[in-house]
Order: sequence, then structure tokens, then C-alpha cells
Amino acid sequence: MDCIVIDDEKMARVIIKTLCKEIDNLNVIDEFSNSMEAFKFLHSNDVDLIFLDIHMPGFTGLDFIKTLKDPPKVIFTTTDAQFAIEAFEYNFIVDYLLKPVTAERFEKAIEKAEKLFYLENLDTPEKKENRELVEEEPQNDFYVNIDRRLVKIDLPSICFVRAKGDYIYVKTDDNEYEVHASLKKIEQKLPTSLFLKVHRSYIINVKKIIDIEDNSVLINKDVIPVSRSNRPDLMKRLDLL
Repeated sequence: MDCIVIDDEKMARVIIKTLCKEIDNLNVIDEFSNSMEAFKFLHSNDVDLIFLDIHMPGFTGLDFIKTLKDPPKVIFTTTDAQFAIEAFEYNFIVDYLLKPVTAERFEKAIEKAEKLFYLENLDTPEKKENRELVEEEPQNDFYVNIDRRLVKIDLPSICFVRAKGDYIYVKTDDNEYEVHASLKKIEQKLPTSLFLKVHRSYIINVKKIIDIEDNSVLINKDVIPVSRSNRPDLMKRLDLL
């Protein structure tokens, strides 16, 4: 994959380029200290991936991606976690790396980029069938922004997600996290193989169900309401368990 690095700090660009050299199929074709130079370059050159800092003088990384008509995949590199939720509103954002970027975390981001790049370039019927199989493979974890920190949550550990006002509450086996987000947004990130919306305010992990009554399910010690309209979907899912 051909990529460019955009960061106003020279050392940050050096670090990303060094990490890229350790990945066989990554080719850094240029680097830029500001977004305007990169914008001019992209006007006449195609790339597969951009490593992009958020905080840059004059024109931020978030401002930059809004100017791109046909954006390539983007991996944010930043010291600030507070823009993570906003960043992931764009479907071409692959990952959000917090500086200092470790080699292990970098490799995971590249794996995500490679998978997306592979899926988007499948053409033949045989490859499309393979794409469907890959797309069905569930993610093992995802990140939420809590107090300006990115916290990784193991998906199978989630018992249910509850919406209340402008916040959602993610209840896991061991913790409960309060996140400023909508239930609809979090639903899009949860694999359908594990999770099901059973009420306008609840998404549950169907593997965590202990007991079922007419209009509720029991997960651990929590009673979760099930709406009449969602009950048929729940019963269909249970038939598959």
C-alpha cells in the first residue's frame, strides 16, 4: 500500500516512517509538515493510506479530511484522545493511534487497513464470496472514549448496552462504562453474531441470557425489557443457539 505521512512534528514523521519500514507491503511515497502541502499532492497523486496528525497549525487533521472528495484510508496519529468518537464517524477512518505509537499497536492498525483494502478490491464472484465470509468474522474488541482516554473493551465480555439521554452505558462482566454516544452508533460497531437490539434503549449480548420471560430477559442479575416489536427477532435468534 502506498502511503503518506502528515504531521507538523519532524520526529513524529520519522517514527511513523520507521514503523512503516518494518511492514513489507507499506511504501511511504512522501511526507508533509502541513495539510495544505498534502492536499496539493493528493490533487494529482493517488495513495492507499494516510497517517494523519490531528493537531496541526492552521488546518487540523479533521478539517483536512473534510476537504477530500474521494478520501483514501486514514489512520490518525495524535496525543489527544478526545476526538476519537468524532473521527470514527467517517467510514474511511481505519484506526486512531495515540502517541507515542508502539510497534504492536501500529501493526494492529495496519492489519485493519489491509483487511479493508482487500475487501474493497474484490471483484470476481469467488472473491465476493470470500469477502462475505471475512465480513462476517466478528471483531474481538473496540475502543470507547472515556475521560479523554481510549479504553479497550472486549466484545464478548459485554452483557448489554443501555441508552439514557445523550449517553450510553456499556455493562461488562466486571465494569460499567459511561460513553457520550448514541445507541445507534454503538449498534453499528457491534457484531450481529453476538448482539441484538431488544428495546429502543437496550442492546444485549444473546450469549449472556440466563432466563426469558414474556417481556424481559435476565442477564446476570439485570432484568432487561424486551419490546413487543423486537421479541420475534429475539426468538429467531434463540432458535439458532
